[in-house]
Amino acid sequence: MELSDGSVVRRVLDGEVELYRVLVERYRVKFGRHAVALVGDRDAAADAMQEAFIRAYDSLDRCREPDRFGSWFYRILTNQCHDTRDRIRPHADVTEVDPPAADATDAELERSELGRMIDVALDELTPEQREAFVMKHVDGHSYEEMAERTGVGVDALKMRVHRARDTLRQKLGAWL
Repeated sequence: MELSDGSVVRRVLDGEVELYRVLVERYRVKFGRHAVALVGDRDAAADAMQEAFIRAYDSLDRCREPDRFGSWFYRILTNQCHDTRDRIRPHADVTEVDPPAADATDAELERSELGRMIDVALDELTPEQREAFVMKHVDGHSYEEMAERTGVGVDALKMRVHRARDTLRQKLGAWL
């Protein structure tokens, strides 16, 4: 029988600290892609994820609603991803990206260039717009799910996604 988040949190707080691994495994997989999309670098996202789990463990006694651990952890992770991203990529620069392999096909070259342009365009978004865009179009969440996780209203999230799309259209116009 699978333990609920609330049950695990309460038992960890009661001294069964080894059970925290249940939450780590449950949410490492669930939020891993989200972290990579927010940070823009797989290794840095893994570091951000690890740091977020440490911070969550250290402040587990401040989790007001143990049954909603996932939403609480999501905010910790998102904040950590923003901090990590700001630290590792203070200024986007296309020249920082490795060039494609010399034997790459035209299609591979085009995809590589488009990928670089998307990264640069995503760097132009505010952290809030990037988060909303990633949740909607990378993670595939509904606006209601997004609102539950972020604590931001549906209308505000729709506006963030809309503005993110507008910015991306402006930056990627020639590619679309």
